[in-house]
Amino acid sequence: MSTLPRAAGAEPVTAALSGVELTAEAAGDRRVRVTTVEPDPALPLRLSSPGLVVLSSKAYAEKDAVSPVGTATGPFELTKVTGTTAATLDRFDDYWGGRAQASGVDAKFIADGTARTNAMRTGGADIAEAVPVSQATSLDEVARRETGTTRTTSLLLNTQKGAFKDPKARAAAREAIDTSDLARGVYEGHADPGVGIYGPALTWAADKRVKPAGRAGAAAADGTSVTVATYDNRPELPEVAQVLKQQLEKAGFKVKLEVREYSRLESDALAGKFDAFVSARNTMLDTGDPVSILAGDYTCNGSYNLALLCDKKVDRAVAEAESVTDTAKRQDAAMTAEAAVLGTGAVVPLVHQRIITGVGAAISGVLLDPYERGLVGVGTRR
Repeated sequence: MSTLPRAAGAEPVTAALSGVELTAEAAGDRRVRVTTVEPDPALPLRLSSPGLVVLSSKAYAEKDAVSPVGTATGPFELTKVTGTTAATLDRFDDYWGGRAQASGVDAKFIADGTARTNAMRTGGADIAEAVPVSQATSLDEVARRETGTTRTTSLLLNTQKGAFKDPKARAAAREAIDTSDLARGVYEGHADPGVGIYGPALTWAADKRVKPAGRAGAAAADGTSVTVATYDNRPELPEVAQVLKQQLEKAGFKVKLEVREYSRLESDALAGKFDAFVSARNTMLDTGDPVSILAGDYTCNGSYNLALLCDKKVDRAVAEAESVTDTAKRQDAAMTAEAAVLGTGAVVPLVHQRIITGVGAAISGVLLDPYERGLVGVGTRR
């Protein structure tokens, strides 16, 4: 139970709880009562967020440290973590969802996409997640699985300070970008050109999309200097940034690129130290609710607002969407709010990603999840 109050009081708050005030208290054996200050139709979805994983109280035994080893729930028990490089999980026979078919999982976290693919190709790994598009053809067709995801790669423009505080400069940047070139070139056809915050993996979005209104006209760049930052944990992003640099410079901007490992970049990005940020964001990962991503990423109080956007029309549209209970009407309201966000020019959707997963010939039951939450499940086996 202590997990939820800790998450709600965290700074910054986890994205799933952005804009939500809640309390949690024991309500009998294995029961918890969660209370929100305002009615929240998406609460069950929020509580399913990976960022709100339930840990037992012993996970918090050490001050200012949390250990998930032996303290979480699921078909596998986390028994060992080796820094940020590896983890060992053993089958948990008492899992409420059924006994896993695999006896355990040895996970290795390999940041380099080529090395990750090589491990798959040479038999060092049974499953390789997020194979870079440049390595896709090195896997035979049987081993290569491609899945449309709800992950959108976007250019977030700093709306609070610097060159892109001016909406006309944001419009100039948007008009300079050729998203089809990124999909064909950098992603080699393994992505779709950006059409909005929500991509084609959300099959309902296309028919409900609302055209942005009130966009500013583009001003001439006239040699304006901007810094574009991104991270190299996802191998395509530095190449995306390089192509954007060329496109923006062709439009008259002067562009400096800043590329780091994500953990060394996030705090500076949230603090607005860059003019623009290239980010790959799964719009449904945090909650599975389309409105939550808007509240967390594009409102004045959003906890992951990389564009530093604070717009009354956007906040109002998001708030209205958050209050809608009916699923179809909530989707409609989300698309209206998406149009409000796009109308500010704070974000330029670049591509909607497809994830390539390497799967060994002897492996079955791998979870190919558009939300990128699952990979190995109860039915995964060799």
